[in-house]
Amino acid sequence: MKKAILSAIIGTAALGAGSAASAATLDDVKAKGFVQCVVNTGLPGFASPDASGNWTGFDIDFCRAVAVAIFNDPTKVKFTPTTGQTRFPALQSGEGDVLFRNTTWTISRDTALGFNFRTVNYYDGQGFMVPKSLNVKSALELSGAAVCVQSGTTTELNLADYFKANNLQYNPVVFEKFEEVNAAYAAGRCDVYTTDQSGLYSVRLGLPNPDDHIVLPEIISKEPLGPAVRQGDDQWFDIVSWSHYALVQAEEFGITKANVDEIKASTTNPDIKRFLGTEADSKIGTDLGLTNDWAYNIVKALGNYGEIFEANLGESSPLKIQRGLNALWTKGGLQYAPPVR
Repeated sequence: MKKAILSAIIGTAALGAGSAASAATLDDVKAKGFVQCVVNTGLPGFASPDASGNWTGFDIDFCRAVAVAIFNDPTKVKFTPTTGQTRFPALQSGEGDVLFRNTTWTISRDTALGFNFRTVNYYDGQGFMVPKSLNVKSALELSGAAVCVQSGTTTELNLADYFKANNLQYNPVVFEKFEEVNAAYAAGRCDVYTTDQSGLYSVRLGLPNPDDHIVLPEIISKEPLGPAVRQGDDQWFDIVSWSHYALVQAEEFGITKANVDEIKASTTNPDIKRFLGTEADSKIGTDLGLTNDWAYNIVKALGNYGEIFEANLGESSPLKIQRGLNALWTKGGLQYAPPVR
């Protein structure tokens, strides 16, 4: 979701070879016994801790999937909470092994910042939320409004571009921390809140009177959100990527947390046998540096992509977000896994 302005985040020297991963991240992770994930400081539905420090959310489950792929244990994780400006230095410095933090895949992050993106776990777009009392039905009616926005993000840049392109004036009310933006909007310090539309649903849920606020219909950007790793370790890049693809492929196969054992024991489908690690000649795990039942272990522990979406973001969750572009490609969406063979 967020795009750091490079000079505000890291020095020029950090953009060179020092930002690359060591070529043995998997060995390092196994040695310390857990996966360190860079996450949000708190975004309900995606990543948030409870009073006891237990983390839950969509991004949290994807982090746990990587841990299951390696350790067959979803608890072998630790989390580094970060703001929009501190997330990239945390990953570059090695404070985290992978970033799972509602972060947009952009060309500058893929190149100048020294990261690798591949999978998109949530297709999103930037929107606007306003109080119903403002009597606004469209973002094109927001000229002259005070707009709350988080600094160092694609959101801040998209906001400027949108208002300029539509010849609208606005007063940016900028904060570094997500919680500060939330508090400012709740206190009425701005007329409008802008961030990714998924985030707006999350923010609205935490307001004193959620029904007094509406999310406007306009989507003003493409925000493909997904994990990032440091450049320089293809094996680790593949493990993070295919942990995602395993969740998507399981949903396409109709394999769930509840039926995975039954299907594993009874299937004669060679594609499914290969996926679950029971095909005799399969090397889908060993070629990754994992056991051949890594995908089975992920589904057994966490379910498939649809189950994770539904529990954290969907109609069964407080956010009640529809799948939309995040439906499977077979159902009109964009979620698609390459062949597991």
